[in-house]
Amino acid sequence: MRIAVVTGAGSGIGQAVAHKLDRNGYLVVIAGRRAEALEKTRAGSNMITVPTDVTDPDQVKALFERVRQECGRVDVLFNNAGVGAPAVPMDELTFEQWSAVVNVNLTGAFLCAQAAMGLMKQQRPQGGRIINNGSISAQTPRPNSAPYTATKHAITGLTKSIALDGRAWDIACGQIDIGNAASEMTARMAEGVPQAHGGVMVEPRMELEHVANAVLYMANLPLEANVLTMTVMATKMPLVGRG
Repeated sequence: MRIAVVTGAGSGIGQAVAHKLDRNGYLVVIAGRRAEALEKTRAGSNMITVPTDVTDPDQVKALFERVRQECGRVDVLFNNAGVGAPAVPMDELTFEQWSAVVNVNLTGAFLCAQAAMGLMKQQRPQGGRIINNGSISAQTPRPNSAPYTATKHAITGLTKSIALDGRAWDIACGQIDIGNAASEMTARMAEGVPQAHGGVMVEPRMELEHVANAVLYMANLPLEANVLTMTVMATKMPLVGRG
């Protein structure tokens, strides 16, 4: 049985991906800050829940040590935990709001990838796959999204660095950029969200199942093949030509 770790698994994309991997033969270890939300994700499955704050190096180390002890290895890490900041002009953003996004979206992703790589190098057979949740906003920002956009742009650099540095140990790394998946985070799009031209517009969304299917495809590839970047988006969302 292959072992997968999913962070930010208490809701939304993380929850959908955890369910998809579980239904397709993976033993899934789910992590997130909210123990109660993780238990709801786990209900009716064999998933292992490990409440974890990905911004805390000690908690991340404990997560992967538990994976090593109980599962023996990790084959796939879906680095999904992420947050946003209030959509306010950059000069009104507080340092604390900026730091909170950087700590989760970038530092948290780094810490989890670092710990996963350490285990993937040691295990036999060696290697594994890391899938980072990026964002289409990294290349085409929304208004007043500097912290989120900057951290997701950095994820692209992290993905490419892992893909390069992991080669010698059969560690593959790719990134999925998601546009308007129907989750709690995008619920506001049904009411209308600010656009680059200054107006507000309702935006189409797509079912989470499409994202979960895409991550499963990436996860199931043999380590000799890799999807470096993939964009999965609602067809009619205003991304192409945004602005």
